[in-house]
Amino acid sequence: MHPRPPVVTILGHVDHGKTTLLDSIRKSRLAEKEHGGITQRIGGYEIETNIKGYHTNKITFIDTPGHEAFSLLRARGTTVADIVIDAKDSIMPQTAESITHIKTANIPFIVTINKIDLPEANPEKVKRDLLKYQIQVEGKGGGVPTAEISAKTGKGIRELLETILLMASDLNLRYSESAVAHATIIETKKDKRGIVVSAVIKDGKLSVGDEIESEGKTAKVRSLFDDQGIPVKYVLPAKPFELLGFSELPQVGSLIMHRSDFKRKPAVEKTPPQTVPSQALTMEAILHPKKEEKKLSLIIKADSQGSLEAINNSLMGNQDIKIILTGVGDIYKSDVFLAKTTQSIIIGFAVNTPEEVKQLAKQEKIIIKTYNIIYHLLEELNEVASLLTEKKQQEKNLKGEAKVLASFIIEGERVFGVKVLKGKLNLGDQLELHRSSKMIGKTKLVSLKIRAKRVNEVKKDQEAGMILGPPLDIIVGDVLKSIL
Repeated sequence: MHPRPPVVTILGHVDHGKTTLLDSIRKSRLAEKEHGGITQRIGGYEIETNIKGYHTNKITFIDTPGHEAFSLLRARGTTVADIVIDAKDSIMPQTAESITHIKTANIPFIVTINKIDLPEANPEKVKRDLLKYQIQVEGKGGGVPTAEISAKTGKGIRELLETILLMASDLNLRYSESAVAHATIIETKKDKRGIVVSAVIKDGKLSVGDEIESEGKTAKVRSLFDDQGIPVKYVLPAKPFELLGFSELPQVGSLIMHRSDFKRKPAVEKTPPQTVPSQALTMEAILHPKKEEKKLSLIIKADSQGSLEAINNSLMGNQDIKIILTGVGDIYKSDVFLAKTTQSIIIGFAVNTPEEVKQLAKQEKIIIKTYNIIYHLLEELNEVASLLTEKKQQEKNLKGEAKVLASFIIEGERVFGVKVLKGKLNLGDQLELHRSSKMIGKTKLVSLKIRAKRVNEVKKDQEAGMILGPPLDIIVGDVLKSIL
């Protein structure tokens, strides 16, 4: 196993200096042979620091368009980054979105406090304000690292890079050339060379001539280029690269793997628990909260901060509603991607939903509900949450559940062939008949057989024949539930 450089991406508010920070890192740390303009073309670049004492002195930065691309990767079930930098100079509405994305992705992160060169800069206030978002940084009772920088002057950049290398060392990132090769696609485009795919390899080795696949789209690697645009014969982790060879555009966020290995699950890197320092354990506790009961998960967008506060205050007391994100402004693609990742419904109050966003939501099967009267919004959400509570209670009291597979007439009696999906059913049970998630009647289990043998009980994954009284108007596909 070889040490692997960390892959880092930067999120943050549009005015928080993300581009300036990337430019500052690039100019100060890239080798002289690089000539600029590559990052915009390939979507990522590797730097070599002069910092010693860690398992690697290299870092790969992914330069994505921001939250939308980050959400798209997450929505497609892929992770390209090992570490995320959240760039901010003050707490703004977009900060909440950034925090939500990072927590949902379950990726260790660093809070960078930018623009400390300005006279009005107040890093301590930013750290205190982060507590409102359940982010406890070092020095404020938590383990999330911070870096105070000026992307404009370059102050603190070296310390930031060293913090990244320290976290990477704690994560014990390693790779094997003999492992299943897998890379994540971060950008795709067409130019005079044909279809060009930008990706970052996370394990294994990818070479010119390899036969590869990405979600059913196959290719033979015709050419590989590194982040400087130089042709290479192969790429190793965590190298950003360009690939030529696809005849169809693959999806951003999808995996590239060798064709023979596509159905095999790539090895997941895990740091043994005993090697993780207390700082990382603190971060783990923040990033991996205990499993919660199912709630109605919402992303709320409104026309003003006042409307948001009114909606939030009205929903705050409802224990069955979980608000993932609130924001002022129209509903965007990034909201749809976040909704898919967090399994949320998008609620809009007096805001617009562009047509392309509606189409994306339809494609990703995300519900968007918009309102212009606030009490209609609150009424409907509370009603849905109430139904969810009722369903949770039913599930909690569920003894067994079976699906109707067939219906027969035997010796003048209606017999139903079923398969038990959950729990168990017993002779004499009172059963509820459900169709399309709605209860349409009640009956009793009066006869139960397995392969013509009378039994008193049937368990999960077993098939049986049932006689019910009354038989009701049961059709194939209906579900029978026994409730305690």
